[in-house]
Amino acid sequence: MNTAAAIGAAAVIGLIVGSFLTVVVHRLPRMLERRWAQEAAAYLSADGATRAIGASDGSAAGAAAGQAGDAGHRYDLWMPGSACPHCQHRLRWWENLPVVSWLLLRGRCHACGQSIGLRYPLVELATASLFALCMARWGFGPTALVWAGFSATVLALALIDWDTTWLPDDLTLPLVWAGVLASALGWTGTPLEASVWGAAGGYLFLWAVARGFRLVTGQHGMGDGDFKLLAALGAWFGAPMLLPLVLLSSAMGAVAGLAMKATIGLVDGKYVQFGPWLGAAAGIVLGIGPDRLARAVSGSLGL
Repeated sequence: MNTAAAIGAAAVIGLIVGSFLTVVVHRLPRMLERRWAQEAAAYLSADGATRAIGASDGSAAGAAAGQAGDAGHRYDLWMPGSACPHCQHRLRWWENLPVVSWLLLRGRCHACGQSIGLRYPLVELATASLFALCMARWGFGPTALVWAGFSATVLALALIDWDTTWLPDDLTLPLVWAGVLASALGWTGTPLEASVWGAAGGYLFLWAVARGFRLVTGQHGMGDGDFKLLAALGAWFGAPMLLPLVLLSSAMGAVAGLAMKATIGLVDGKYVQFGPWLGAAAGIVLGIGPDRLARAVSGSLGL
């Protein structure tokens, strides 16, 4: 396969993976809510309090028990099949083609005519671009494959954090270990020592910042998921890249916060999610080239 064909094939695979990512972003938070509801209901049942709590319709625990009941129906990344969020019309195969279906349907549901969000084709196109970039940079092989997987996972995490303020352990923790293992196998171009220190340093740095902020202000300034995401980025890019990642993401987050305050009236005391900007910073580093940028940073630090 020549280079152009390989890049094109990677883009097509990226479109398919991007379509799956839209499912992950939508369903994973709901799957977590169901899991938590089941765990809460099981705890309450074991404690002998389910009957009393169920009688209190307005209680959060009663709602959890109700959600646990609803969770009896299979709901995961595979079932039920994709459907219109407005009318629950089950999508047929030709309505579920990445980008193409959205264009054919002119961004509207075939059954009810309600608008289909622009996010769907944008996520698919973004994933296709990332996969094509990985193939163009590293060629066909394990390095391109693992960086493509990294890109897709970080994109999903950024979108989930934007929607829910959550960075699920189901994605962040495997991403940390995948980075270390891929480094150990020589697939990322990041030395194993730099990967291990990057994971540890990424977590401890943001943990220390958040802990200091809480001691000074008495408020939570950052969630634990941000620590784990930066740990994952450190595992993939290496310890020397932590400072550029933090500076880039902080700058973009600050600009976004000011823009949101000026346009949609971000309320004082509210915060801008940090995960999407960590993801954007990772995308910039990937676009420039982690190896090239790492050499530049190491050279500027005299390492």
